[in-house]
Amino acid sequence: MAVLAKQRPESIETIRRDPIIEYLEWLMERAIPVGRWSFGLDGILGLVPGIGDVVAGMIAMFIVARAARDGIPRAALARMMTNVAIDTLVGSVPIVGDLFDFMFKSNTKNLRIYEESLNGRRETAKDWATVILFVVGMLVLLAIPVAIAILLLMRVLRGA
Repeated sequence: MAVLAKQRPESIETIRRDPIIEYLEWLMERAIPVGRWSFGLDGILGLVPGIGDVVAGMIAMFIVARAARDGIPRAALARMMTNVAIDTLVGSVPIVGDLFDFMFKSNTKNLRIYEESLNGRRETAKDWATVILFVVGMLVLLAIPVAIAILLLMRVLRGA
């Protein structure tokens, strides 16, 4: 982890950074420029059916593991894992997920969360709110097929 001193007229501000995580974020999200846009290995790996999004998710989890090792607060880690989960789950949907992989830059979001947490500029309430919203959304999505299955089963049992 690198520590940089940034000179301000009234004081010196110390900024903690991690060059390995910065490189991984660049490689996964911005390594290939195309006009005004750029993309990285995350979008390309997402094109590989079945395993591409899982591999990209494992690389993204390395950033989360590194953040955990550096003592990032639990709320920030949970938010980072939520970003990885969204990227991996939505990215695994054929065609739509591939487009999503090129637009949703979870590693960039996680690098920002990581650096803000390292430097004490993170809002834990906002992190927990995002995680809770994601969990509630996932529970609703899981409840829909369960409710449909129960209704179908009740209909079959009534008809028998």
